[in-house]
Amino acid sequence: MTDKLRSIYANLNPLDHRYARDEKVFSKLSPYFSEESRLKMEARVEVALVAALHQEGLAPAAAVKETQSAVDKITAAAVYREEEKTRHNTRALVNCLRQNVSPENRQYIHLGATSFDIIDNGAVLRYRSFTREVLLPELIELTDKLLEIAQREKETPQVGRTHGQQAVPLTFGYYLAGFVSRLGQRIEEIVFRTNSLRGKFSGAVGAYNALDLLVDDPLAFEKNLLASLDLKPAEHSSQILPPEPLTDYFHSLVSTLGVLADLSDDMRHLQRSEISEVGEAFEENQVGSSTMPQKRNPINFENVKGSWKTFLPRMFTIYQDQLSEHQRDLTNSTTARYYPEIPIGLFLAAHRLNKVFKRFVVDNRQMNSNLAAGSSLLAAEPLYILLAREGHPDAHEAVRQLTLKVENHLEADQDKDISDNNKSNLLWEFASQNPKLQPYLKTFSDQEIKLLQHPQQYLGRSPEKTEIITERWRQKLKNIKHHLRE
Repeated sequence: MTDKLRSIYANLNPLDHRYARDEKVFSKLSPYFSEESRLKMEARVEVALVAALHQEGLAPAAAVKETQSAVDKITAAAVYREEEKTRHNTRALVNCLRQNVSPENRQYIHLGATSFDIIDNGAVLRYRSFTREVLLPELIELTDKLLEIAQREKETPQVGRTHGQQAVPLTFGYYLAGFVSRLGQRIEEIVFRTNSLRGKFSGAVGAYNALDLLVDDPLAFEKNLLASLDLKPAEHSSQILPPEPLTDYFHSLVSTLGVLADLSDDMRHLQRSEISEVGEAFEENQVGSSTMPQKRNPINFENVKGSWKTFLPRMFTIYQDQLSEHQRDLTNSTTARYYPEIPIGLFLAAHRLNKVFKRFVVDNRQMNSNLAAGSSLLAAEPLYILLAREGHPDAHEAVRQLTLKVENHLEADQDKDISDNNKSNLLWEFASQNPKLQPYLKTFSDQEIKLLQHPQQYLGRSPEKTEIITERWRQKLKNIKHHLRE
């Protein structure tokens, strides 16, 4: 086996040679998910074991000091060379640590432990540390950006869309406030699931067999050892941790990525040529198409949706890993090595969107234009609701018939009784001329008539609810950031 370093462009995984090649991004991921960092974290658990043995009076203080010093000396390359001999990854790590500890103290390394007392705890420490120190701050930063845009655009009218069709108006700020709320709730769920991760130090089948030969109270020993790593023990474990807490943790990440994918897909559609309501400010030398110089493709939003399609299936593997025969089989050994791709994928998506929304453009003029283009029918819902409120026996059908008349007029453009200037609100014009509706229309207030005449103002409580949501999450995110710093 050679230790020769390869160019990142000779690596096999796109995470290495494409998506994490930026040094700033790499420096945030490598301390948690490189092989070097994985082994260092597992070695940290070995140190905690020797320290716990010392507290029990079973190992001298020198053993703790030497083991800690040995952690700084081992390398992933050395451990992999050792594994070629042992054919066992954890024993290879143990042997490398022992080689850097004096003969009289090396016996305490791994004493009373099984491999997954080390591996499982090391994995939990990696995921928990990365989530608290890197992932959550990135997600909070993104939510803050969306919150700011939502607040800024809380009164910007936009046509609502359901089933791909124009519906009734709302504001763009209120629309984004929905994603603020969804993403904020996912952040809370990630915090909860991260805090719910547990550790174990219970031996080969989880029954404390080996520790029972070493200490008077193996359960207290486990509790104290894990406390030194800021972990709590699982209520029950076999050779491995119960899979559900980690499964729930990953589910919280994948569902968060789903929110980012949904946001990105909508933003991608709002950049369609025929809609063109939002955009990402292009850099001076950026190219949108290899053959069409005018193109400005929404590549970043498309990338996030593509990432979701890539990492979502990883969750199915994690669900499959809930099954482990009796006290443990080896079927999750390979699959677990790919688990880090999920938090990495979520971080990369959030990081990308942070850059996009930093230079995000809202075209208010185009939003107004799209809203005006469909204004001839925008008054349908409020007219129906007001007629029904005033006692019309079949208001919905009456308004539906009016909408058909509007559509026919727009198609034929032959109704000379309606001036071109009033085509923007044909529905109200036809309603006003309908003698059967006159008794009901006379009961409407001036404000309601104005709303029917100018249905672009039919915004419900969009601005007020946007304010409520953004202020609520501004405070919640502030509290979460405070707790992460503690």
